[in-house]
Amino acid sequence: MSKINVVDMAGKVVSELELNDAVFGIEPNKTAMHTAVVNYLANQRQGTQSTLTRTEVSGGGKKPYRQKGTGHARQGSTRAPQWRHGGIALGPKPRSYRLAMNKKVKRLAILSALSTKVIDNEMIVVDAITTDEYKTKTMVNMLNAVGAQGKTLIVLDSADAKVIKSAANIEKVKTAQVNSLNVYDILNCDKFVIVKGAVEKLEEVYA
Repeated sequence: MSKINVVDMAGKVVSELELNDAVFGIEPNKTAMHTAVVNYLANQRQGTQSTLTRTEVSGGGKKPYRQKGTGHARQGSTRAPQWRHGGIALGPKPRSYRLAMNKKVKRLAILSALSTKVIDNEMIVVDAITTDEYKTKTMVNMLNAVGAQGKTLIVLDSADAKVIKSAANIEKVKTAQVNSLNVYDILNCDKFVIVKGAVEKLEEVYA
């Protein structure tokens, strides 16, 4: 089992934690991670875009001119796609972009993403992240102390409204709980800051 230092909110090493290799030490599967990211982004799409076809555009009920003898191509309506203010041909309509994903592949993708963070030394374990008040400065100081610059994902073992709201105004910082983790957020961050209790929960679920 690999070991990682556990720091406090001031950035001081307080203990050492053994990571379960079945969760944080597997050979990352790039195909599984790619599939999970594509799946996540597709499922975020609302699919509510819609255009009006020639039958849905108002007007155009009268034939614009007679069928023959004008020298123009014959036309039945001014709302055909080739006319200005006409309907859209083959335009997008509401649809679902949702993709299904095998549970085993989803599990493999999560474990691969977590292992990638350990391999790249981008995982920071904090013994506890707490605050007595809603204050952004507390979270900024904590992130600076533990060395989390750039895009950061903070993973909590349980929902803490004060921590979540204190971090909400910090640019490029996102919070999540163990039960809401996804591969895209894990891979998209530069630093993966996770509470010790959350590490134990992940090992309990995935080991």
